[in-house]
Amino acid sequence: MTEIHPTAIVESKDVGEGTKIWHHAHVREGAKIGSNCMIGKNAYIDFDVVIGSNVKIQNNVCVYNATIEDDVQLGPGVIVTNDPYPRAFIWNEEKKGKRTHIKKGASVGANSTLIPGITIGEYAMIGASSVVTKDVPSHALVYGNPATIRGYVCKCGNKTNNEDRVCDGCKN
Repeated sequence: MTEIHPTAIVESKDVGEGTKIWHHAHVREGAKIGSNCMIGKNAYIDFDVVIGSNVKIQNNVCVYNATIEDDVQLGPGVIVTNDPYPRAFIWNEEKKGKRTHIKKGASVGANSTLIPGITIGEYAMIGASSVVTKDVPSHALVYGNPATIRGYVCKCGNKTNNEDRVCDGCKN
């Protein structure tokens, strides 16, 4: 059963079964949210954002102009930006940033910022408070400002050094 808190504003008609939308969240029209998702307190999901199933969006997250595949986690305070040339005095749709794509199983740590138009690969892990300015390969572990590759992780999240990106625990 889908649950929407009474203080949430949900303008979209496309919210999947089993999804929970918490206090003061705002989901704009045209957004699509899959099944069994969790949209945290005070989250903002902009127009035409596409969110897959089993996605966890923590408190105070803002998502603009993005496609988020299944099984993704966005930690508290993550910002997926939409404007590569931010100015308060002018808005030009033609200058709107390219769409951000977060692939299946990726995790983005608390208070991280994603610049418009990047792709986060499958099962990649972004460390907390990172500023991601370029594409992140699948299974990469990145952190910092700007975020850089610091290693690779298994699907389970453990670090791995082997080429098949499977940790010793998952091989057994």
